[in-house]
Amino acid sequence: MIRRCTPDDLSAIYDIINDAARAYQGVIPQDRWHEPYMPLAELEQEIADGVVFWGFEEAGELAGVMGIQDKGEVDLIRHAYVRTCERRRGVGSELLRYLESMRAKPILIGTWADALWAIRFYEKHGYRVLDRADTERLLKRYWSVPERQIATSVVLASARWQSDRFGT
Repeated sequence: MIRRCTPDDLSAIYDIINDAARAYQGVIPQDRWHEPYMPLAELEQEIADGVVFWGFEEAGELAGVMGIQDKGEVDLIRHAYVRTCERRRGVGSELLRYLESMRAKPILIGTWADALWAIRFYEKHGYRVLDRADTERLLKRYWSVPERQIATSVVLASARWQSDRFGT
């Protein structure tokens, strides 16, 4: 079952993100990795900034989460994570399809350039990696991330993305 997460889910969201993000250790730039990957205060700030988390619940427990953030003319998929023990069972795909079905706007996704598994996942679902210039411009426009993260990330866009309409 997919449902909107509530404040009662904060601990589970935190656990899922930090469990799943271990896949980044040794892959993303060493200076961008820290433990925990997402501190609780940062997660709370993301929610305060408008990231709405949805969860895939099975047997009363969240197996994965995916956030979506309304940025006006686009929506951003934020913090998409599945518990390590639940991977490769379709949880991420179900969450992504559900969020896509709720939205009519183009969707953008930012991820680490070296997280090839994440890029392949989104490409499998019809997203395409944008060129370097668009990636940098969009990360600066819609995300609040440091320059180092901009330099080591990519942005993927849904089929609804129209660079001429949203490109400025």
